[in-house]
Amino acid sequence: MMIRIRSRDGLERVSVDNPAATVAELKFAIESQLRVPVHAQILSTNQNLLLAKAPGDLNKFTDMLDPNARVSALGISHGSIVFLAYEGERTVAGPAFHPSGSFGKKMTMDDLIAKQMRITRQENPHCELVSFDRDAANAFQHYVNESLAFAVKRGGFMYGTVSEEGKVEVDFIYEPPQQGTEDNLILLRDPEEEKFVEAIALGLQMRKVGFIFTQTISQDKKDYTMSNAEVLQAVELHAEGDLKEWVTAVVKLEVNEDGGADVHFEAFQMSDMCVRLFKEGWFETEVKGEIDPKLSRMKKDVVVGGKDVTSVDNDFFLVVVKIFDHQGPLATTFPVENRRIPVSPGALRSHLDRSRNLPFVKRISDFHLLLFLSKYLDVNSDVPALSGCVRAQATVPEGYQLLIESMASAC
Repeated sequence: MMIRIRSRDGLERVSVDNPAATVAELKFAIESQLRVPVHAQILSTNQNLLLAKAPGDLNKFTDMLDPNARVSALGISHGSIVFLAYEGERTVAGPAFHPSGSFGKKMTMDDLIAKQMRITRQENPHCELVSFDRDAANAFQHYVNESLAFAVKRGGFMYGTVSEEGKVEVDFIYEPPQQGTEDNLILLRDPEEEKFVEAIALGLQMRKVGFIFTQTISQDKKDYTMSNAEVLQAVELHAEGDLKEWVTAVVKLEVNEDGGADVHFEAFQMSDMCVRLFKEGWFETEVKGEIDPKLSRMKKDVVVGGKDVTSVDNDFFLVVVKIFDHQGPLATTFPVENRRIPVSPGALRSHLDRSRNLPFVKRISDFHLLLFLSKYLDVNSDVPALSGCVRAQATVPEGYQLLIESMASAC
């Protein structure tokens, strides 16, 4: 039988005549055919053996320590891979054994890791669940459904809280300047406006917790959960922050049993491997039209299902997150920023007139209203202070009330 041996030198093969071979016989075959002395060999079926750096770490790999154990009892059969670590130097005979193509060249640890970048599915997300504020979610999907008819893409950043158990609550959605088409979503991010958003979130004791975007009607018939362009955009935004519970949400239309269309929300986390590959520059970032959109292209080979490939099914990078809903502390009745119809100068007056019977703090408990007001306030002091009143539902200082009411009267 043929057994593949992967070491720091790459992938090689040894032949073992006895189908009932023991670990000792396999080691003698390695010594004979690969010229690695038996006493120097450490074997394991665990690939992490090759990543062990300290000498003491090698002692942890004991699954093939018994020389009398039959390799078949360890799950090793014809074509199986066994990992080999050894001390000393040797020259590998023959370029056929070298993925680099250089005769006698030793592989570095970086080369070895590159050859062993294995893409597997991540079973569990870091967040227990994501819960959407009903009003915030409805305001987002209603605009996409009624005004854009799901014909062009739309996106936003989700803000809220993360519990110690990993529960993510989304309480408002900020929609940055953007340009959406049938196939692409370009975020025209405004650093100054985002400073105001972050100041509001600070006062509300919230933070950015994820990214939400829509898929268009034309994508409904495509054979993917997320396209390669969507994966790239989602993982870039995920990698931008330091939140392990970061959530990516997808909103789309789906045909129901009656032939009608329902708005459907799905939530995912980009897998740890996906984020790592992006940060280390493995992804081909130029997505060309001829590439199947359900596949992400890599710059170098990765291992999927035991095969070296340069294209990976996008679903390998997605970890499903459970969705719930809740009624959060904020209203969503003020016009939303950066949409096709700009927020009119009279929007503030109309909003305050409609809510005149409520306490003043209730009248301004709307993220989109706070963002409108923040552009006339000091981002470092006034914005967090006013947002803090909203968070605590405390009395708004008279100075802020007079300022806001005078702004409304001037419109």
